[in-house]
Amino acid sequence: MSSQVVVRAPGEHRVEPHTPREPGPGEALVAVHAVGICGSDREVYQGNRPEGYVRYPLTPGHEWSGTVSRVGPGVPEGLVGRKVVGEGFRNCQVCDRCHAGETTLCTAGYEETGFTQPGAMAATLTLPARLLHVLPDDADLTAAALLEPAACVAAAALKANARPGERVAVVGTGTLGMFAVQFLRAVSPAQLLVAGTSNAREALSRQFGASDFRLKDQQLPDDFDVVIETAGSASAARTAASLLRRGGRLVLTGIPAPGADGLDPTDLVVRQLEVHTVFGAPPGAWAHAVRVFGAGLLDPLPLVTHELPLTEFPQAIELAGAGDPKVGKVLLRP
Repeated sequence: MSSQVVVRAPGEHRVEPHTPREPGPGEALVAVHAVGICGSDREVYQGNRPEGYVRYPLTPGHEWSGTVSRVGPGVPEGLVGRKVVGEGFRNCQVCDRCHAGETTLCTAGYEETGFTQPGAMAATLTLPARLLHVLPDDADLTAAALLEPAACVAAAALKANARPGERVAVVGTGTLGMFAVQFLRAVSPAQLLVAGTSNAREALSRQFGASDFRLKDQQLPDDFDVVIETAGSASAARTAASLLRRGGRLVLTGIPAPGADGLDPTDLVVRQLEVHTVFGAPPGAWAHAVRVFGAGLLDPLPLVTHELPLTEFPQAIELAGAGDPKVGKVLLRP
């Protein structure tokens, strides 16, 4: 019998029998191959997800890969049997932001797979087929389970608009940081610096294309054209800004704790810094991530350190939040 994780309330979960929901009009039923654990899944389990951004009881899981098993009316039968990943935001498709392609800014309110809608910590997932992105037939589905965070970084890379020969940097060495290194390497920069809080990810950073690695408390240069911040702390944001030349471009992807001291607005204005932020990934960023992955320019697999069954959900949550530098991406395998 297939199973699913259900978080009944903060700190309370069960592994229950799972019955696939048949796809309705415009929907597809996906057999889940793997689902990743991230910090927001810990928030769901611990109960500190912001109000309005979770709905209990809930099957979590927004980072996933799988294979289409069945499709509903109005969906091409050719999708059946295809390897896929899928967007999480359930946008309305009709507001002005959706029409502009900025679906993460949908004005109809927040709905997302794994937070307010059933997620992928189950044997199957039924969702709107319009959210699916088809992978190459030979795609590694374990690696593809990391394409959701990769898509978020793709959004940052597109906003950064790094050009060949520019000096670029990444602040943060987690999953997002390692993806940022790979996206920036693909544009052939003159220099690619990674700044982190420990040396644990130096070798992997260089494997992915970094030309230099520094600790945040070391003396850092201040002449970079582009910096992507992925660490999620106010100090990381300030470090990222300090790396930039005047007129440089900064993209923030991390979310510090509420009330954190931010960037100095005087510094931003006087140095004429161009600042962008990312929360989630719109369709264009998803398409970019899938395209780069399919071209072999994005290698998520070295980031996976643990694969566990659904029954070990609490252990997976604990591993993902332990702060152990030896722990990378943790996957559950339905």
